[in-house]
Amino acid sequence: MSYHNPVLLKESVDGLNIRPDGIYVDVTFGGGGHSREIMKRLGDDGRLLAFDQDEDALQNVIEDDRFQLINENFRYIKQFLKFYGIKKVDGILADFGVSSHQFDQAERGFSTRFDADLDMRMSKKNAISAFDVVNEYDYDALRRVLFQYGDLRNANAMANAIIAHRTAGPIKTTDQLKEVLGSFLPKHREHKILAQIYQAIRIEVNQEIQVIREFLEQVPELLDVGGRLSVISYHSLEDRLVKRFIRAGQFEGEPEKDFYGNIEVPLKKVGGLIVPSKEEIKINNRARSAKLRIAERI
Repeated sequence: MSYHNPVLLKESVDGLNIRPDGIYVDVTFGGGGHSREIMKRLGDDGRLLAFDQDEDALQNVIEDDRFQLINENFRYIKQFLKFYGIKKVDGILADFGVSSHQFDQAERGFSTRFDADLDMRMSKKNAISAFDVVNEYDYDALRRVLFQYGDLRNANAMANAIIAHRTAGPIKTTDQLKEVLGSFLPKHREHKILAQIYQAIRIEVNQEIQVIREFLEQVPELLDVGGRLSVISYHSLEDRLVKRFIRAGQFEGEPEKDFYGNIEVPLKKVGGLIVPSKEEIKINNRARSAKLRIAERI
């Protein structure tokens, strides 16, 4: 729990409708909170595989013959399940949030609370860091990142400010970035706007939206009939992708229809949107924006 306090723990694992002898995947292992809850519900013949690209998560490995931790991005879920001889699973759980550990490690550069090198990589194997985004992206690319992933109305002006300042030398730290964008940070909204800026850069660095799309596209093929998908999202970009894919089986355009006009989709939603209780938010403020959606393979 000190590494990461799992959000919607009972609700998300309940949503998997776990069979004791089933095969399950936790694609965002982190501190292992969700995985440990799944393991409690598995019998001797059950199996759990987990993914986490962050090397730090390896310290939380569960010592159990039924468990396998894979130190890779979950965009490669199908490839690695095949490597372990698995074609179909009974449930997949995903929690798209940044772990408390990642926020609390000052040197990672995720948190607005600390000064740190511009990094924000969830894995050291990432090709680019926040430094690269801030110092190498041109105006159009910077504006796109800030507007599309941060919903920042001043994205144009912010991009111009960054480019103007970096001509004198690279912007190396989070405090330097705050200073560059200081005129866009009124005291009463400083934390909120900074969080949006950090979110935008972090999403770009880790290709988070592309990863979620690639992951969801593989889910129908991997889930056995009756298998469940349980997904926790934290901002509208993620949640829209999940909601749209469950409803239509795709992200854009109109879903395919059969001869009679019925929509043909691989998943059906189970229940409605689930959000944390006031009690959970009081205990864990980082849960406040979480949204849980559950679907079943048809």
